[in-house]
Amino acid sequence: MKNGRFSDAQIMAVLKQAEGGVPVSELCREHGMSSASFYKWRAKFGGMDASLIVEMKDMAEQNRRLKKMYAEMSMQNELLKEALGKKS
Repeated sequence: MKNGRFSDAQIMAVLKQAEGGVPVSELCREHGMSSASFYKWRAKFGGMDASLIVEMKDMAEQNRRLKKMYAEMSMQNELLKEALGKKS
């Protein structure tokens, strides 16, 4: 998984500054990011605090692991069905 340039705390600080009335163009220039990044963060993390962001990322990681586990189990199931079908 790709690690971003900005930590969760930095993202929250930028979003709080924007809520405080600082123009987006000034924030982007100050922090060296694009306006697209800001709007993507605002859509994803707007209205959250740092603990909710950490919880959301933990749940996304758990979801990724569960999907991988399901894919492996379904592949094993298909292989077993094929092996049993050929023996008959």
